Parts: sequence; structure tokens; C-alpha cells
Amino acid sequence: QVQVAESGGGLVQAGGSLRLSCGASGLISSIGNMAWYRQAPGKERELVAIMTSSNSAAYADSLEGRFTISRDDAKNTVYLQMSSLKSEDTAIYYCSADVKMTQISTFRTFWGQGTQVTVSP
Repeated sequence: QVQVAESGGGLVQAGGSLRLSCGASGLISSIGNMAWYRQAPGKERELVAIMTSSNSAAYADSLEGRFTISRDDAKNTVYLQMSSLKSEDTAIYYCSADVKMTQISTFRTFWGQGTQVTVSP
């Protein structure tokens, strides 16, 4: 199987920065898109940033250029650098990876358990 795990969340003051990491491991042949989502209390999960296997990135409009997504394919890892954090960025951040498993011809999306980011005023 495939496991996806996030790390790097925590408590930070408004205006501060955090870097989230997400690694995929297991029976992986290749990885397509890797993405970050977030879900704030009482709200639906929303896409934050996505990076394709060709390193093309896209972001939610609401971020105003404060976040940067990157990936290290040698480590099957995607990162989210978050700067100028605001209280409204408080949420559980989830990572997803589109994985082609060994001996399987199609991609399947795997999710991590999430990491809490809390931004204090």
C-alpha cells in the first residue's frame, strides 16, 4: 500500500512562518500531482496549492502570494512554505498525492491524516 504523512504544523503568531512537509512511501511506481488542502472549523475542505509532476504550480486566489509549494521527487515529498500567516489560515492542512502503485496501471489519490496549523492574533 501507500502511506502519506504530513508534518510541520503547530502554533505560530500572526505574521510568522511555517513550513509543512508531506512524504509518500510504500509501493510507489510514480507520483503525479501533489497538493495541499485545508479545512477550517465549520468550513469545507479547500484546495490551497497543487504542483504537477512537471513542477507546474497553482494556488488558491485568497492566498495573495503568501504560500509557496515545492516538491522533491527523489524523496517523494511536497512542501508548503507559509509566510505572513493570518488567523484565517488556522486549519487542519491535508496533503494528497496521486500515486501509481507498482504493478497497477492507474493513478489513485492518497491522503494524509492532516496537521494542525494554528495562527494566534
